[in-house]
Amino acid sequence: MNTLLATLALTTALTLPGLAMARPVTLTATLDAYGGDGAYLVLYVTDPQGAYAGTLWVAGGKSKYYEHLSDWYRATGGDPAQIDGITGASVGAGRTLEITLDLADALFDAGYTLHIDASVEDMRDSPNEVAVPLTTAGAGQPVRGRRYVASFGYEM
Repeated sequence: MNTLLATLALTTALTLPGLAMARPVTLTATLDAYGGDGAYLVLYVTDPQGAYAGTLWVAGGKSKYYEHLSDWYRATGGDPAQIDGITGASVGAGRTLEITLDLADALFDAGYTLHIDASVEDMRDSPNEVAVPLTTAGAGQPVRGRRYVASFGYEM
């Protein structure tokens, strides 16, 4: 039941911010200059037990490549309804993706984790490229990704 409530809180905060206690959060991922094509990135949240709670953003518009975002793809079963209306262009090497979303207050300091999976054509996929607990203390604290993300952080 908590997972359902958290998912509803996440969904409500993203689609109807006036109906949930939410705050604008700016998510910023800067990629390394890795020398390849643009990266597909997916930002998603898992609950305190590690179960998928919802997708925040998908950078990369061709759904045939989503299976390479393997941890997220497995969690969603590749269901296109999980990403309706929350996609944008892929992110080039050395470039920055910055998005601002209204996230439910209930996601912070409650054991939820924000993940980024990454994939670059003709290069290695990087599931769980970034995993950071959603905490108020973590705001403004950049972290390094495993392969393609030079820096990721969030501001409230």
